[in-house]
Amino acid sequence: MYEDRFSKWVCWADRNLTEGVKYPGIYIIAIADENLSGQNFLWTTDIVYVGMTNSLNGLKGRLRQFDNTIIGKKGHGGADRVRYKHQSYERLVKNLYVAVASFECDVKSNNPEDLRVMGEVAKFEYDCFAYFAELFGQLPEFNDQKRSPKYSLTLGRKS
Repeated sequence: MYEDRFSKWVCWADRNLTEGVKYPGIYIIAIADENLSGQNFLWTTDIVYVGMTNSLNGLKGRLRQFDNTIIGKKGHGGADRVRYKHQSYERLVKNLYVAVASFECDVKSNNPEDLRVMGEVAKFEYDCFAYFAELFGQLPEFNDQKRSPKYSLTLGRKS
């Protein structure tokens, strides 16, 4: 379910080349030992985070925030949880993959059609959470705030 809505998996370094990254949407991040690049999106236990954006900078901007946070800056809560467990950026990105589902619309518009599309983005994120939980009995690791602490609230305090 939903598999056809997502792009193929791309390695983290190629995330900005994915079609539709200028639009709002859902992004799913996996950490895998196997090379997922170019493979069709499938639900897997390698998925560690599901996120969404309705921002002006689209998926590209949100993925940049994620990247900045795993490098060591602040700005993305889920990425802050990833950083707690994976503190070496260089090691992490070798195994980091993303697939996106973009929603074409004008986020600056008050046009009812564009507003409805942005609502679909938010709903689709929750549909993805629900489907993942149905398949695997829990949320992706870094969406689960009880299971995964933030670097900035624990280890980040010491620096």
